[in-house]
Amino acid sequence: MFDFTNRLVLITGGSSGIGAAVAKTFSEAGANVAVHYNSGKAAAEALVAEITAAGGSALAVQGDLSQKGAARQVVDTAAAGLGGLDVLFNNAGAMIRREAFANLDLDLYQQAMDLNVRSVIEASQAAIPHMERRGGGAIINVGSVAGNDGGGSGSGHYASAKAYIHNLTRHMGRDLAGRGIRVNAISPGAIATPFHSATPPERMAAMEKTIPMGRLGRPEDLVGPTLFLASPASAYVTGQILHVNGGMFSP
Repeated sequence: MFDFTNRLVLITGGSSGIGAAVAKTFSEAGANVAVHYNSGKAAAEALVAEITAAGGSALAVQGDLSQKGAARQVVDTAAAGLGGLDVLFNNAGAMIRREAFANLDLDLYQQAMDLNVRSVIEASQAAIPHMERRGGGAIINVGSVAGNDGGGSGSGHYASAKAYIHNLTRHMGRDLAGRGIRVNAISPGAIATPFHSATPPERMAAMEKTIPMGRLGRPEDLVGPTLFLASPASAYVTGQILHVNGGMFSP
C-alpha cells in the first residue's frame, strides 16, 4: 500500500502493541526501523530478529522516557544507528495507574506528564535537525480518545496529558511546516493491547458496547492511519488529529 524504501523510522514504545505492529509494517514497506523499548528488552530484540529474518533492517534502542533527557538520547542514538531520521512515531506512553481525582497524587500527575508529554517534546525537538538534514520529515504523535472525552474513572491525569498532546500536535504542525516537517496525531479508542492488561474484563466489555463497529480495536487497526500520515499521500496534511476508534467518538 505504501512504499517506504530506505526511509529511516523510529518508533518509541515499539516492543509491543501498536508500536510493534507499526514497526513490522514499516519494515515490510521497505523502511529501516529503530525500535525503542524501556523494560521490554526481550520483546524488542525478538521483534528486531523477526524483522531481520524477513529481510528487513532494524535495531533496538533502550531508554526510560520518563527521565529527563532520555528521549533526546534515544532519538540521537537511533539516528546514528539508522544513518538519519525521516519519521518519528511518538508512541510510548502509559496511564501508570488509575486514581480518583479527589485523591490524585500530584506526583502521579507529574509522572504522567513526564512520560506522555515531556518525552514527546524532547524526542520531537531532537528529531528536528536530523530530519532537516534529510530535507524534512514526519512526526506522528499518539493521542487518545481520553484526550477528548475526559477519560474513564481514575484516568484524569492520563486524559489531561493526551489532551495536551492533541493541542501540541496542532501547534507543532503550524510551527514546523516551514522546516519541511509535518506533524499529526492518531487518537486511538479502546484498543486490545498490553496497555489494558490491568483493566478489569467487565470494564473492557462495557467499553466494547459503546463502539458502533461492535468490537474493540486491534493494533493492526492503527497501522494504516499511521503509515498514511508518514507517507507522501498525506503531503498536504499537518496539525491534524486522526481519530481511530470504531465510531465511539466523533469530534
